[in-house]
Amino acid sequence: MDNVGEALKSVIKYELNAEQEKKLIIREYRALLRSLKPKLKPGDKELVRLAFEMSADAHKTMRRKSGEPYITHPIAVARICVEEIGLGVRSTICSLLHDTVEDTDITLADIEKAFGPEIARIVDGLTKIANVMDVSASQQAENFKKILLTLTDDPRVILIKLADRLHNMRTLDSMKRETQLKISSETVYVYAPLAHRMGLYTIKTEMEDLAMKYLEPERYREIARKLAETKRERSRYINEFIRPIREKLERGEFDFDIYGRPKSIHSIWNKMLNKGVEFEEVYDLFAIRVILNSPPEREKEDCWKVYSFITDEYPPAPERLRDWLSNPKSNGYEALHTTVMGPQGKWVEVQIRTRRMNEIAEKGLAAHWKYKEGGGDESRFDKWFQQIREALSGPDNDSIDFLQDFKTSFLTDEIYVYTPKGDVKMLPVDSSALDFAFAIHSAVGSQCIGAKVNHKLAPISHKLRSGDQVEIITSGKQKPSEDWLNLVVTAKARKQIKDALKDEKRKVADEGKYTVQRKLEHFGAAFNQHNIEVLTAYYKLPSPLDLYYQVAIKNIDLKELLEFQLLGDKIEAPKPLKIVAPEQKTEAPAARKDAELIVFGESSERIVYNLANCCKPIPGDDVFGFVTTGKGLTIHRTNCPNAAKLMANFGHRVVKTKWVKNKEISFLTGLKIIGLDDVGVIHKITNLISGELRININAMTIEAKEGLFHGNVRIYVHDKEELDVLVDRLKKLPGIETVDRYDAETVE
Repeated sequence: MDNVGEALKSVIKYELNAEQEKKLIIREYRALLRSLKPKLKPGDKELVRLAFEMSADAHKTMRRKSGEPYITHPIAVARICVEEIGLGVRSTICSLLHDTVEDTDITLADIEKAFGPEIARIVDGLTKIANVMDVSASQQAENFKKILLTLTDDPRVILIKLADRLHNMRTLDSMKRETQLKISSETVYVYAPLAHRMGLYTIKTEMEDLAMKYLEPERYREIARKLAETKRERSRYINEFIRPIREKLERGEFDFDIYGRPKSIHSIWNKMLNKGVEFEEVYDLFAIRVILNSPPEREKEDCWKVYSFITDEYPPAPERLRDWLSNPKSNGYEALHTTVMGPQGKWVEVQIRTRRMNEIAEKGLAAHWKYKEGGGDESRFDKWFQQIREALSGPDNDSIDFLQDFKTSFLTDEIYVYTPKGDVKMLPVDSSALDFAFAIHSAVGSQCIGAKVNHKLAPISHKLRSGDQVEIITSGKQKPSEDWLNLVVTAKARKQIKDALKDEKRKVADEGKYTVQRKLEHFGAAFNQHNIEVLTAYYKLPSPLDLYYQVAIKNIDLKELLEFQLLGDKIEAPKPLKIVAPEQKTEAPAARKDAELIVFGESSERIVYNLANCCKPIPGDDVFGFVTTGKGLTIHRTNCPNAAKLMANFGHRVVKTKWVKNKEISFLTGLKIIGLDDVGVIHKITNLISGELRININAMTIEAKEGLFHGNVRIYVHDKEELDVLVDRLKKLPGIETVDRYDAETVE
């Protein structure tokens, strides 16, 4: 009887849960409809309901890792699209259906039948993206190309994907640690820059903050805590700063909003890193925003008037003026930014824009991409899409570098550079004179030998700045060379240089091809595909073209053909001699008496591994394992400069990793110390490290200049805990300003 009672209880409990879940789903769906209400036309509500029912039915047995019914995810994505990106009915339908083709029995044909070809095409684009990040690098780059072609065809694909990624980031807590690292790295590497490029600043900022929460948890919590602690003090300061400006704007009869908003945790952390300062020294923890309600014909005039009111009250830093009214960014962003000296000697950033500009800043592409529902200024995005189409049109399938090229060419901020006739060219930040030459024409780029930048001679490698006027100098004798690839950032320039090098290589390779043919026939073998493939594989080269080229430049001597076996007219590569090694000595870990053990996954196996030179991890650091070809497992810090790229591009080779405590072995790491050049300061430092804390010093260099000393100390520590104690103690020494762990590559 008891068993029956228990079973009855669990059935009732399940029914209650199912009932609660049903209410939750209906509540979320109604909230979506409320958001969508202003955009609904006759018949739209029925289509949205059909998409919701199709998706709910297809996902009815599925749950998210958090335990929630899966349908809550498509509804949440649709709400982000409508409420935060400003998309409409068709995008809502696509959002509700975005996972169905990949995860359920619904096919594209079913979607096309119910909703038509346009929605089917967008869902198809979203399905392709879903598979992008979980394959080999070259396949991934190929898939990414397909996505970008879809983007240039219909940008809603990328906007919905960004909404999908944002919701995944918001619900990442229930995922495994390695999944959190992989998804966060991908987000910060590709999706946040893409959101920025689409003008979705709020989404980009939230993505970066959420990624940092998982990639740098300690730093994230520390900055969040300090922001919370200083909130009241900041609010008081903002009110004091705003008061006189508000009075002036009211006297000028402006219709406006003015408020302060804190900078994101990620941007504060970036400032701390780039400027080498502590949280307390980051001056612009917030920005003041003035939003004007101005008619279109008076927008610029009103923004400049407000600028003059602000700079009358507070002195500006002239070099910090950013005028995106005269030259909007290519993602449509328009505003005036300035930094002024506020009360108590604090620098404050002020952003001035109108309501229209603010909508474009918040909703980006969607705000002035009206799809087939009306005009909109599309020209800047059109230019950008056209550049992407050109970059994608090349036949080059060797595309492992493609993602990196795409990031540097299309996802960074841009500069404006002028031709001698005053035409403006938009280029990515860090573009060189050579990039500019290729932007004018491929023939100009290929023959470029230098430039005149603002009427002064400059080399082709000269980095351009916004406002430069550039004249390119060419010569008919000039030809692109391999090192040019290091001087350019634009995809167009890289592609043209690679094409020119390939043509050159082909000409040289023709001689090598003739040599290979002669040698093979002399040896009694045929010059055929099989034999060429055997030779290419033997010399570990990627293609026959490379084989011919290496032969032509005499890097390969075909006398070795005598060692090959001849089977009729076919050749077989010589078999490598098997060397039976004496008892093999394993690498470091075995010789280290379990000292440096690392636990992988749930088991505690001992695995041969090495520590990455780029970031020199020590026990206690947040780390991950990366399976490298030929080297086995390499351990990187999660904040290593290469981490985001590795985890985003090769997620399938990332291994969950954590340290096991031990005190038997020391690890080499380094500290950079800056302080006042005082008598005995070096003695104090060495006495603390070697004397009091008994830490071995490997090397030490001290350089004193103009009253400051810069010291680099390399030391052996057991773990991060020991290093943190040392850093803390060093900071407390009188006269010491900053103590920082070395940047990656400085430790040899």
